[in-house]
Amino acid sequence: MSNSLVSIQIIPKTKNGEDVIPYVDAAIAVIEESAVKYEVHPLETTMEGDLSELLVVIEKMNEKMVELGSESIISQVKVFYKPSGASMNELTKKYR
Repeated sequence: MSNSLVSIQIIPKTKNGEDVIPYVDAAIAVIEESAVKYEVHPLETTMEGDLSELLVVIEKMNEKMVELGSESIISQVKVFYKPSGASMNELTKKYR
């Protein structure tokens, strides 16, 4: 069972001020490749899994931004940690 929800908004600094959307798409691709459960929202992406696993995904996202030429990255991260179990559906079911 998952113990965490982690939301991330990644903001890469681009060399010439170009559009960051292709970078964000690449960051989301890293999440997809990790096979963790996730949902993309307009301003952030939320992942569900074990905290240690999700932190590794965040590290890989940042590394991908560097590979694409970003010289620095801001990663705004929110963590919901509940050792007995955490799920996106449980937290939002009354709104669906």
